[in-house]
Amino acid sequence: MKHTKVKDLLNSTTTIETVNAKGWVRTFRNNQFIALNDGSTINNIQCVVDFENTPAETLKRITTGAAVSVTGSLSASQGAGQKWEIQVKTLEILGDSDAEKFPMQPKKHSLEFLRENAHLRVRTNAFGAIMRVRSVLAFAVHRYFQEKGFVYVNTPVITGADAEGAGEMFQVTALPLDNLPRTEDGSINYKEDFFGKHTNLTVSGQLEGETFAMALGQIYTFGPTFRAENSNTSRHLAEFWMIEPEVAFNDLDDNMDLAEDFIKYVVKYAVENCGDDLKFLEGRLAEEEKQKPQDQRSEMTLIDKLKFVLENDFKRVSYTEAVDILRDSTPNKKKKFQYLINEWGADLQSEHERFLVEKHFKCPVILFDYPANIKAFYMRLNEDGKTVRAMDILFPGIGEIVGGSQREERFDVLVEKMRALGIDEEELWWYLDTRRFGSAVHSGFGLGFERLVLFVTGMTNIRDVIPFPRTPQNAEF
Repeated sequence: MKHTKVKDLLNSTTTIETVNAKGWVRTFRNNQFIALNDGSTINNIQCVVDFENTPAETLKRITTGAAVSVTGSLSASQGAGQKWEIQVKTLEILGDSDAEKFPMQPKKHSLEFLRENAHLRVRTNAFGAIMRVRSVLAFAVHRYFQEKGFVYVNTPVITGADAEGAGEMFQVTALPLDNLPRTEDGSINYKEDFFGKHTNLTVSGQLEGETFAMALGQIYTFGPTFRAENSNTSRHLAEFWMIEPEVAFNDLDDNMDLAEDFIKYVVKYAVENCGDDLKFLEGRLAEEEKQKPQDQRSEMTLIDKLKFVLENDFKRVSYTEAVDILRDSTPNKKKKFQYLINEWGADLQSEHERFLVEKHFKCPVILFDYPANIKAFYMRLNEDGKTVRAMDILFPGIGEIVGGSQREERFDVLVEKMRALGIDEEELWWYLDTRRFGSAVHSGFGLGFERLVLFVTGMTNIRDVIPFPRTPQNAEF
């Protein structure tokens, strides 16, 4: 008999004489009541076992984490808080389960403990909810761009280009590390490597994406990226997913419009399609907030935060205006900021970004026209010669969630910037070709997918919104 998903059983509008459900035991009470979950919903369905006619040996094997198949009638539940239950006629244990060793017992576990058991943590309510929300958000990303006529482009994971110019990249090599080939001057001879040159894992698909935008008009990438940044903060991963649209003929204003519209679309889609999971995560966040000192508690519930984004226009503020606000702010004057703002040109930190969003403007903020010397080489230089057409979107609780810019379309200006930064023109000859042949104003942005999931789920550590986090000294699973 074909089994029916728990979600569909719970949404049934009528009793059913015979159904089959398969899933994992969350709890087993009084040798009679199984809370069964199959991952299709955060909600369990109660299965009432006929314990008098079920072998004792079988009852002993119904333990937390066990996979079971139950067949019986879908009936109106006698218990509170649930509409339906299954009156079990036959029960089958599908696999072995060691109750004493199974880590995910029905009790509260620390997030650190769950990270150490990332292969099993998705069986908990919280991580089941997080991963379903993540899945819906990923679908919404593609849905938005496909509805807008964007072309999905798969940019390479292995590249010889450093898009950010930061040099924090993971090297890819097939050379024997214990016997590296050398040139006459003693340097490593990469011509003998697999690709015949020095290569790395990508930090961004942007540069390759730009080449496609110059032919297809509007494209987007959505794939894994890698940063060899030795950071153990709650906001950084070594491997994460990036959403990167690039649009020909869009200037910075168009870019800001696109980013705001896109974020509101995917957040709204999650709110409309993840009701049960978000309700659970809202309750989880509320409990977490109670553990904080009164002055550190959020004034908004999770759903309030999501509506905060949906119902407010994003405030657009120049970097120069933001610096003036921060310099004159009470936290800066009273030296409450860890990084004090004393002069124009400072690289804003998360504490500054959150102050602007949460305390000053009290709405999402888009900062634009940043100092050129703290931004990437490909951003269009303004007429003042000291700022670039960059923009960052700042969110409550997160800080920066989007970074983008109008790209430098002028060949001579781009070459001059590359030379000033010591970027090899020969390595990026193909990128410069897009400025030689049919160059046009164009813009794009990057959104770290995990930061979006972090915001929508209300989690506070980015390691908890990706299936298997990759961080310094950690590549388990």
